[in-house]
Amino acid sequence: MNADSIRKLFEQVRRGTLSPDEAVDRLRHLPFENLGFAKLDHHRALRNGMPEVIFGQGKTPAQIASIFSRLARHGGNILATRAGEEQFAAVQKRIPTAEYRALARSIVLQRDREKYGKGVIAVVSAGTSDIPVAEEAVVTAEMMGNDVEHLYDVGVAGIHRLMANRASLTRARVVIVCAGMEGALPSVVGGLVGVPVIAVPTSVGYGAAFKGLAALLGMMNSCASNVSVVNIDNGFGAGYVAALINRL
Repeated sequence: MNADSIRKLFEQVRRGTLSPDEAVDRLRHLPFENLGFAKLDHHRALRNGMPEVIFGQGKTPAQIASIFSRLARHGGNILATRAGEEQFAAVQKRIPTAEYRALARSIVLQRDREKYGKGVIAVVSAGTSDIPVAEEAVVTAEMMGNDVEHLYDVGVAGIHRLMANRASLTRARVVIVCAGMEGALPSVVGGLVGVPVIAVPTSVGYGAAFKGLAALLGMMNSCASNVSVVNIDNGFGAGYVAALINRL
């Protein structure tokens, strides 16, 4: 569907030969843009609430820069996760207003600052080593139009640090908890709040942590009924789901 087809679609709506709902349904299925090495879904925001997000790992700087600039032409916020400084430099040459969030390893272009969330999303990390994954969740939730608060280094080895921030936890509408090692923190947080808790196992820990597998299994066996789990180091997935929950 090209620009002429879209104009004809809106003309049908104006004339009353096509209902607005039918027009939106057709727009949801617009074709992608083929760059040869990537096929960009420009209408994902219409279906899912947020534009397509670029996964930077494994892509060349030139590929990310090309994808980023093409997505930017269509407006809205743009996010590239798991991206490095070299990839950011290539993007910034084309889009000088793009920013690099080093801790989150993310490239962002934030143009829409409207708040779509109904409340606050709290992002919690068990230790300082879990912060990169937590920051990926923070950036994702912020780019989707949410107010985000973070509580870092409040793991169970010093539980008093968590309890000192209980007011922030109970104020949140959704809580994301990132933890490595044995992955116990989400269960503790789940027992303190009456909202969804999204647990993120991180690949932090010594040998028997098995690069996050121990934390993943521990979280999946949580005794707290309000805890759900995403994949190891998947801060992006946690931030995305939390943002969708916060819109309900």
